[in-house]
Amino acid sequence: MDAQKQITASRVLLVDSDKSWDIILRQAQVQACPVVVHFTADWCAPSKYMTGFFENLALKYPRILFLLVDVDEVKGVKDKMDVKAMPTFLLMKDDVQVDKIVGANADELQKRVAVFAQMNRQSAQEQA
Repeated sequence: MDAQKQITASRVLLVDSDKSWDIILRQAQVQACPVVVHFTADWCAPSKYMTGFFENLALKYPRILFLLVDVDEVKGVKDKMDVKAMPTFLLMKDDVQVDKIVGANADELQKRVAVFAQMNRQSAQEQA
């Protein structure tokens, strides 16, 4: 699918339009797949700093879908999700935001994604 470009050597999907955002999130909801989103901008040094860390998290948690959204390219998603600062990270389940981290805090992002992954594992086990 052209709307979903995969970043080279990464599990992070680049969201390049409002339409691709809707398609990706709808598919994640159908598959009951949790989502972590990194809102970034080319001009934002802290966002660039967090990109490699975010890519490593995506490798560590293969059952979570990791998305990258450039706020200057996909303004509709930025507005819809009420993102006002970069970097912003959203943790989403069933198309609903369950957590939000504003700023380049790698330790806090690591902790919250680990808890998010654990919660989703427990939920999947309970449903099985």
